[in-house]
Amino acid sequence: MRTVARLQPFSSTIFAEMSQLSVTHDAINLGQGFPDTDGPAAMLAAAQDAIGTGQNQYPPGPGIPALRAAVAKHQLEHYGLQYNPDTEVLITVGATEAIAGAVVGLVEPGSEVVMIEPYYDAYAAATAMAGAKRVTVPLVADGDGFTFDRDALAAAVTPKTALVVINSPHNPTGTVLSADDLAAIAAVCIDNDVVALTDEVYEHLLFDGRQHTPLATLPGMKERTLRVSSAGKTFNVTGWKVGWISGPAELVAAARAAKQFMSYVGSGPFQPAVAVALESQMDWVAGSAAALQRKRDLISAALTDVGFGVHRSEGTYFVCADPRPLGYHDGAALCRDLPGRIGVAAVPVSAFVDHPEPWNHLVRFAFAKKDDVIAQAADRLRALA
Repeated sequence: MRTVARLQPFSSTIFAEMSQLSVTHDAINLGQGFPDTDGPAAMLAAAQDAIGTGQNQYPPGPGIPALRAAVAKHQLEHYGLQYNPDTEVLITVGATEAIAGAVVGLVEPGSEVVMIEPYYDAYAAATAMAGAKRVTVPLVADGDGFTFDRDALAAAVTPKTALVVINSPHNPTGTVLSADDLAAIAAVCIDNDVVALTDEVYEHLLFDGRQHTPLATLPGMKERTLRVSSAGKTFNVTGWKVGWISGPAELVAAARAAKQFMSYVGSGPFQPAVAVALESQMDWVAGSAAALQRKRDLISAALTDVGFGVHRSEGTYFVCADPRPLGYHDGAALCRDLPGRIGVAAVPVSAFVDHPEPWNHLVRFAFAKKDDVIAQAADRLRALA
């Protein structure tokens, strides 16, 4: 197989590898972050109606007007962010395409993209597609959780920096950046005249009373921030691949210029259904977040009982665990062993980093599963004790 050199590291993904091992060994898949229950009934019915009434052809390139309007209204109501749905909102094939479109559309070859480490692997792949260099800023240990290294960010941003990618709530660690973190990020972006790309797909899935604050709401940031979210995590429809990107018209236009030659359009009959969900199903989302908090507690307690060191998860679908108390120091080796050995799949955090030493041992478990599935996985994990 011939692949250009800059894309060779991305010829496969850790998710594909662990999911295949899960299938091979009939394991419980706590590796890939997808739920095993459906989203709100009204949204599902709206999709069925759209399919049944012929809304199955190409939607408009920017997305259907109803969904763009619903996205804009949602952001105004929740965060006070006002976007013109005609010029400042773009519907994409999931958040991944929104990120790729923004990076490829805004980043020149040879420039730099700064991102938090660990990072979602799509950021690195998009940076490589743009012919740019990724520069990472680490999360660092903070008791049983992680915190953002603000000094490292200030040092990482240089005249070569084209984009700063921020992910909060953070995948894979479940960290939610603090108000002070966001203020520091904003100051660096403003002082260096740098655009921020914010991945906020878990914006409504926070725990223990936390509230999400978009970076774009900080003074001076709306005009330099592209904000990404999607329906997949919010409404339990990861397979629909309906995402969006919002921001200043000229930045959205740059993302659209790249995005339209990636997929052009997608998710035709699902777009009106997501519009319905954004307009009327946020109470369902609040209930889903509460259920996820309970599931986090279930898997965290089970991992603790087995002997893992369990890190704090403040949001998302994920909790990170330290297997060293059980005698395992290589998280990747453990994850490749688990499906065949005990019938549980997870992913190593080292798959999301450039500097593996602080992360080699950590393992990420996804808990967006039915309670009985979590209980069954917990029983299997006890074989490690």
